[in-house]
Amino acid sequence: MRYVTNLPSATKEEEHVVIPMSDGTRLSARIWRPVSSDDEPVPAILEYIPYRKRDLTAVRDSMHHPYLAGHGYACVRVDLRGTGDSEGVLKDEYLEQEQRDAEDILAWIADQPWCDGATGMMGLSWGAFAALQVAARQPPSLRAIVIASFTDDRYADDMHYMGGAMLSDNLAEAGTMFAYATCPPDPAVVGERWREMWHERLEGTRPWVVEWLRHQRRDEYWRHASVCEDYGAVRCPVLASSGWADGYSNAVMRLLGRLDVPRKGLIGPWSHKFPHLGEPGPAIGYLQEVVRWWDHWLKGADNGVMDGPMLQTWMQESVPPSTSYEERPGRWVGEPSWPSPNVERVTYPLTRHRIGAPDATAAKSAGGDGEREPMTVQSPLSVGQFAGKWASYNAPPDLPYDQREEDGGSLVFDTEPLTEPVEILGPVTVELDLSVSEPVATVAARLSDVAPDGSATRVSYGLLNLTRLDGRDAPEALEPARRYRATVDLNAVAQSFPRGHRIRLSLSTSYWPLAWPPPRPVLLSVYEGASTLTLPVRPATAPDGLPRNAFGEPESTPPLAATQLTDPEERWLVTRDLVGYNAELEIVKDRGLVRIEDIGLEVGRRACERYASVAEDFTSATGESTWTMRFRRDDWDVRVETHTRLTCDETQFFVDATLDGYEGGRRVFSRTWNETVPRDLL
Repeated sequence: MRYVTNLPSATKEEEHVVIPMSDGTRLSARIWRPVSSDDEPVPAILEYIPYRKRDLTAVRDSMHHPYLAGHGYACVRVDLRGTGDSEGVLKDEYLEQEQRDAEDILAWIADQPWCDGATGMMGLSWGAFAALQVAARQPPSLRAIVIASFTDDRYADDMHYMGGAMLSDNLAEAGTMFAYATCPPDPAVVGERWREMWHERLEGTRPWVVEWLRHQRRDEYWRHASVCEDYGAVRCPVLASSGWADGYSNAVMRLLGRLDVPRKGLIGPWSHKFPHLGEPGPAIGYLQEVVRWWDHWLKGADNGVMDGPMLQTWMQESVPPSTSYEERPGRWVGEPSWPSPNVERVTYPLTRHRIGAPDATAAKSAGGDGEREPMTVQSPLSVGQFAGKWASYNAPPDLPYDQREEDGGSLVFDTEPLTEPVEILGPVTVELDLSVSEPVATVAARLSDVAPDGSATRVSYGLLNLTRLDGRDAPEALEPARRYRATVDLNAVAQSFPRGHRIRLSLSTSYWPLAWPPPRPVLLSVYEGASTLTLPVRPATAPDGLPRNAFGEPESTPPLAATQLTDPEERWLVTRDLVGYNAELEIVKDRGLVRIEDIGLEVGRRACERYASVAEDFTSATGESTWTMRFRRDDWDVRVETHTRLTCDETQFFVDATLDGYEGGRRVFSRTWNETVPRDLL
């Protein structure tokens, strides 16, 4: 990272600016803008997230907002209602109130004397969701957006449900927001009202996982704010990015293919991070690209920002399996449009544990006329312990490990060793002719790169709850032994498979703890003849369309001074007890205690996740999320502790949660929840 201090414009910062909402609630903003904007108004850029601008995102914010301000923009970073130093209570994600507030904020910004009336929105994750969702509401001042790590489909392609199967991140993310939504404002900003505002949050918040469990099928709850319901509602230009190691690897391509506005896509090897902070590397000069985007769409500069490929992506080369990478080898390729004329969808038959040649026909039984016996698998609960996280943050190491042990409980199909390299770019599809032994069943499909030594690196995967075959809004129980046609969509990817390697497809009936297991073990039968794998093949003759050094070195302004007071702790531990047959995955993410020097505030964050099961008892699955958040300055010492535990039987989910607030070491608030939610064919 190159830190830049000599920017085109001198800037000024306003640390706490109150923005009134139409209902009287006051939200807190931090604003960076050119000094010259006092007399010469400039366009403004909004980032709108719940992660506390004064402390928890202060270092990150200091790296890109002053950078953009120094290039001639007013940057406005707002805490959502009920977070940071903003008034109110945050009760859930992407509510109608949140989006109305965003419209109020944009109208307020456009009316300020330092703004020329043109606005943009940008962000990563929640900030990107907010920008895309607000763009679909078409506020009059919003001229363009820049979004990273997002989805357009809140049900089918978010951390909640994948192919109708529930992800463990449904619990983990709910635990995160349970903690963030109950933290106090800073008394140095809001004064003596801090305690009243804090207790309003403590009283008004609940474990979000309960609401998310109440919507196990695609209903109006998920359709709200899902831009895929009406792509035509987005009428402003969109610069969209993500990373192949991120959970949000699919939406960039969907937006490129379905929006009807000026648009560009960028997908690197990264986890859930901005591209200029991208891990695994290489990180890129993303902020330079963002400045060019804003210069064109907010200032009218004729800078050629729309020239070149519509999609720029990192074609990943083969690597040994690892739970983290500093760099992913590869090269940049560009596609003129999406879908791309350079990508051909090639279908391969699944024969007896083999991926056949594209023009091959399925093998017949020795009798000639009869059908061969199906291939079967009943996966143990241990399949999935090396799956990594749904969305990688690259710390602690959270990418999938060697798939050979996972493959031991799976139905495996391999190609012959490749005689020529094969490169794929885009989503992967598996069509299965199958039957199952239970009325509720899930199929997990994994695509791996198998090296000559047998090591297997997962490159993509997908899940399908088979009760959602006919639409995720109308599930139906399965008839055991009945034949079904099922389509399993795997995440989009760019991957090069070298000569001598094999491509492997693995199918399993459990993928715990990445996804919650079905009520009972399931025997899956897969039939030859109509079961296929379809890969998006990018031929070696296709032009790359981009130089290897397509992007400049990452730049930002210097980060805010912060001192690490206690050591962070990161742990990812799989254990198995061969006496009681208990298995457990423990994840610890402790940032340690950090002092933000300019405000003298010490902040600490510690998150622990635990996923456990016993032998092959599928109802023994247990997930837990525990958070501690601490804020300390002089004699002000406040701590929030949350704990959420999710268990089940064959027909119900059980949520047990606690919330405790501490002031000066004394517990001043405590509440417990015990909720039961029926399983909806899940």
